[in-house]
Amino acid sequence: MSTLEHRTNTSGASATPASIAVETAPERATLKQWLAVAAVSLGVFVVMTSELMPVGLLTPISADLGVSAGTAGLMVTVPGLVAAVTAPLSVVLFGRVDRRLVLLALALLVAAANCGAAMVDSFEPMLAARVLVGLSIGAFWSVAGGIALRLVPARDVPRATAVVYGGIGAATVLGVPAGTYLGDLFGWRAALVVLGGLALLALAAIAVLVPKLPPTQAVSFSALPKLVRGNKGVRTGLALTFLIVSGHFIAYTFISPILQSKGIGESQVGGLLLAFGAAALVATFASGSLIGKHLRPTLIGLATAMVLAMAAMAFLVGDAFSAGAVLVLWGIGYGLVSPAVQTWYLNAAPGEAEIATSLNTMMFNLSIAFGSFAGGLVVDAGDPSGVLWIGALLLIPVALLVAGRRGRTVAATATA
Repeated sequence: MSTLEHRTNTSGASATPASIAVETAPERATLKQWLAVAAVSLGVFVVMTSELMPVGLLTPISADLGVSAGTAGLMVTVPGLVAAVTAPLSVVLFGRVDRRLVLLALALLVAAANCGAAMVDSFEPMLAARVLVGLSIGAFWSVAGGIALRLVPARDVPRATAVVYGGIGAATVLGVPAGTYLGDLFGWRAALVVLGGLALLALAAIAVLVPKLPPTQAVSFSALPKLVRGNKGVRTGLALTFLIVSGHFIAYTFISPILQSKGIGESQVGGLLLAFGAAALVATFASGSLIGKHLRPTLIGLATAMVLAMAAMAFLVGDAFSAGAVLVLWGIGYGLVSPAVQTWYLNAAPGEAEIATSLNTMMFNLSIAFGSFAGGLVVDAGDPSGVLWIGALLLIPVALLVAGRRGRTVAATATA
């Protein structure tokens, strides 16, 4: 019999079955709390769309600003590098600042960055605007990645985390394709202005719906390397993040020129990216129970799906239908990445969620920068399809790392 069942009420009488049921029932999130989660998810959507928007607009921006497609890929590389530095630093520098105020400031920053980028007339100021995007990405993710723990009761944390990470899938399924479509209709500058307006909408939603979130603990710079040195699961997580994200972005950053090299019209790219994003979004929202019970097989499965998709893109795609089928497979794999990898980190360091999240964010964005930069070199040197093989080669060791003896040991340690 539990301690609660022995407890008495204030009058000294034994607790009734009804009162016991009330006391033992797990607390559920209220509508107000879910709206706060939705506001953060909207912020994630805007930040991730801002980071990935150049993927869909790469061709018109490079043509308008007079640079090659490979050079234009720096619009993804630069914010990735900046975010990789910003993520761990922000955990320390903003350690004593209300998390709600941090989110508000970053939403304003990303609005200014997108509107500023829409007004440039050369590539250098475009990169300066992308630096601001990188600053917002790194700090925003360091706060938002583990914020569900503070917005809803424990019972609803997995669902709330899926909603927050659903902002990534929504950025892929709605943000990038919609931005590409707007760019086709009204020009890439109009797409960036609309994105800036959405950032202001996210700012308003966070201001109204998210409660004050005072810092729970101060973090020192020494805590970051200490966690890496002392936690094997975190080190394995960093390796997984690098391989998966670099492998994806070395190819996906240049998906527009890849598709066009296979005879697919520029006007069809937006619709194909929509198919990729839809698959990724469904996979993200469906990932909760899967990664909770089968984390290692999920990581192996997503890497396998992405490798197969890249190989099929290189060998089999020759029209929009086949490209769509391959991108759906690719999207399913990539849609599982963020929740699966984040779960690995939370399992590895359950008491240091914000520090672990910042390290994941750092490596995630560093990998985006590496992948897009390396892919740009390959694309400028020859056939755009060459990046597909490099991406696949980077993803193959993921299955080996997770399935191997060391991967099994780490997973068991992390979930113990």
